[in-house]
Amino acid sequence: MKVSIAILVAFSFLRVSQSHADIPRAVPEGESINDWRLKPLKDLDGYFPFEPSKSKDAWNARADSIRRRILVANGLWPMPTKTPLNAVVHGKIDFDDYSVEKVYFESMPGLYVTGNLYRPKNVSGKVPAVLCPHGHFADGRFGASGIESVRTSITQGAERFEDGGQNSIQARCVGLARLGCVVFNYDMIGYCDSTPISYELAHRFAKQRPEMNSKSNWGLFSPQAESRAQSVMGMQTYNSIRALDWIETLPDVDSKRIAVTGASGGGTQTFLLSAIDPRVAVSVPAVMVSTAMQGGCTCENCTLLRVGDSGNVTFAALFAPKPLCVISANDWTVEMPTKGFPQLQQHFKMMGASDNVHHVPLLHFGHNYNYVSRANMYVWMNKHLQLGHKEPIVEEAYKRLTRNELSVWDDDHPKPPATAEAERNLLKWWTADAEKQVADARADVSSYKKLVGGALETLIHRKASDIGKLELTSIGKHQHDNYIEITGLIHHPTSDGDEFVPTVSLMPNDWENGKVVVGFNPNGKAALYDSNGDLHESVKRLLKKGVAILVADLFMQGEFLKDGEPITKTRRVGNTREAAAYSFGYNDTLFVRRVHDVLTTVAFVANHERNPSKITLLGLGSAGPIVAAARTACGDLVDDTIIHSDGFRFASVDRIHDPNFVPAAAKYDDLPGILAICAPAKMVVFGETADAKSIVSSIYKLSGAEDAISFESSQGLFELIAERIVE
Repeated sequence: MKVSIAILVAFSFLRVSQSHADIPRAVPEGESINDWRLKPLKDLDGYFPFEPSKSKDAWNARADSIRRRILVANGLWPMPTKTPLNAVVHGKIDFDDYSVEKVYFESMPGLYVTGNLYRPKNVSGKVPAVLCPHGHFADGRFGASGIESVRTSITQGAERFEDGGQNSIQARCVGLARLGCVVFNYDMIGYCDSTPISYELAHRFAKQRPEMNSKSNWGLFSPQAESRAQSVMGMQTYNSIRALDWIETLPDVDSKRIAVTGASGGGTQTFLLSAIDPRVAVSVPAVMVSTAMQGGCTCENCTLLRVGDSGNVTFAALFAPKPLCVISANDWTVEMPTKGFPQLQQHFKMMGASDNVHHVPLLHFGHNYNYVSRANMYVWMNKHLQLGHKEPIVEEAYKRLTRNELSVWDDDHPKPPATAEAERNLLKWWTADAEKQVADARADVSSYKKLVGGALETLIHRKASDIGKLELTSIGKHQHDNYIEITGLIHHPTSDGDEFVPTVSLMPNDWENGKVVVGFNPNGKAALYDSNGDLHESVKRLLKKGVAILVADLFMQGEFLKDGEPITKTRRVGNTREAAAYSFGYNDTLFVRRVHDVLTTVAFVANHERNPSKITLLGLGSAGPIVAAARTACGDLVDDTIIHSDGFRFASVDRIHDPNFVPAAAKYDDLPGILAICAPAKMVVFGETADAKSIVSSIYKLSGAEDAISFESSQGLFELIAERIVE
């Protein structure tokens, strides 16, 4: 059966004036839609409360989702292949009760972890180990704050000794070694000996680099890197994992007693590593766990990380029920006694481990890891690493070592170059490794759905089946000869606020077959009407076939626009630095918000009182990929899906504020991966390439649904669509 070119006109790619007065509106003329998503974007200085779960089962399911978000956001889903570390340990310096050695190894080919290993003397057997990521302290493990500064700290009670006060990083490493721990203090990327990513790039990146924005040879912070979840934060987090890999292999280390502690950016690394790696036994993040500012540096931010149910206190909660001590100061952590820690206490109690969470509020000191903070940390480590020392534990003086004494690079161990080519090569390896793992997963549908489907669940983080029944606020209901035209707003109350979808529904008078097409296109509901504001005659003919039609304006389409012009550049937060993480580490992209609108619309139709017998989901033009992504989260609410993708690829998006920019989306077989995850759902795809057909068809075949997917050329597109809708 053919219906002429009904859909050709109804869902036209042609630009139709969306501001035409005769096109039905879902809100009265002159009024705006009160959608929370129109408010200013959230940024790192927002509010990030943690709401404890009511039961262990509820928390465990939630925790799995949050951990996966951390891994996806950091480019660690799948975990990069662990290549040989090729560790080098040299230049031992002996003291009476401890020693210091120089260490470097490759976390991934060409990326070096560098630092110093502190070992206790006069101990026997295997001893605990402590990882010490250092944070944003001047010159890291090499630094010296100066005599005048440390003397002021001593008079204030913040420090005891001049050397200890000048470099709190070395001080805590020596203090822990003297307590009987093997301690590895390693550099943040770009600090001290770390190579090949420079300090300026890793921590001071401010402006996009055109020469690093390339489809085949990109660098960090580029749209291409972001679309594959490649970031400085991800590299740094992976370095922490590899540091744990290395230290647990040392013959004098008890791999069951490994702790991690750091302050500032090192505090961020502490709670992230503790959240995702089960080998960490004790965790002490200092001056970074907070419901307020989440970390201002590019090394503490990556896209996707703090979207939705995510924030630093939530990440710290993932460590429960193991022993966690958080330290706060007179900085952005100052409100932890009333905002954050009470919720952690409630959470640990629910997990049956009330005694395993502790807070040290040193609110009379500024941002620090001073002697007072370290002393509290020593007590926590002594108890939970079972060090067996009598308390109180008092830190003693030590000899601070200089850059020349601590640096891992010398004539016999030359420093690798920090070049643009080295940066590109790192990302090439990371890309190739992920591509191979995704390709290997295609051999088994469960593996593919866990890897690719799990990533897509993180990107979309919403399901149509979870939305339930929604209300339509109708502004207009008009009876025509053979159909009813209803205009209104679908209201979706979410935990963030009210979301609205403007719609036009066209309902045949004799809607007995229950068939409905839910359509999305670049022009929203305006595409139903001609330049005079009249419904296209061809659409009326489709209605005569008994098919109901619902067309919606997606977020920032149609009635969301004041001037009617399509969005060409998405909003950004006030931060002037051109890193995508500052906007999209805290907010969904426009693309994902539009996916949410599709899910809202599907949920509304599926739960409609008229009980549709067949729901066909249709996505054309730039809405095709949006509908494809939404289909992965529709479950069995949709009976058939028609998508015109026109070969779109996220990897081709070359601006971080492009409306189609989605972090990590290119990493998982790009749009073909999204289509494949829809298996075994019935679907037809127009305008795809041979490689896409191969990927999608193979997953459908493995799912036992080979006949459910079909591919067509764009020629004859609309006639075929019409046939499929009314069949």
